[in-house]
Amino acid sequence: MTTVTMTINDRLVGPLEVDDNTMMLDFLHEYVNLTGTKFGCGIGVCHACTIVVDKEDGTSESVRTCINGVGRFNGKRVRTVEGHAKRNSLGKIIALSPVQQTFLDHFSFQCGWCTSGFVNETTVLLERLRKQPVKMADLEQTISAALNDHVCRCTGYKKYYEGVKAMLIKEGVVK
Repeated sequence: MTTVTMTINDRLVGPLEVDDNTMMLDFLHEYVNLTGTKFGCGIGVCHACTIVVDKEDGTSESVRTCINGVGRFNGKRVRTVEGHAKRNSLGKIIALSPVQQTFLDHFSFQCGWCTSGFVNETTVLLERLRKQPVKMADLEQTISAALNDHVCRCTGYKKYYEGVKAMLIKEGVVK
């Protein structure tokens, strides 16, 4: 057994005692009742289970939860798909994040299984580009580099990519 404490979506979780072999995906589902992060392949290939880990230096990274044990996240700040929308003091969603909104506006998903991974990966991309904007000539290559590892079995990716491109331009991170 191991004891873990972390901040998930700005909420302190723990200390909780969990089995040493517990994957972060299972921890999110079974211990904190956050089920938006999806199990896809179970071997880290499809990226449906991606969450955001906020680093101490103010940057963030995407991490797959089906292949990483909960112990890796001990003491960390993480965000799941449930943590991106803006909420009022009662916890009611009052505004979607720019990433969530663009995926809705562009009808980017069908079944939605891969969506949480795309949302989290695109959020990391947006945050990185806010600090270091990309040239318009490099935009499509930048989007592809960020999203190419994500597997979607329904939409053929086109609408995800279109949504991301439009949102990045709208957010002013393209020069």
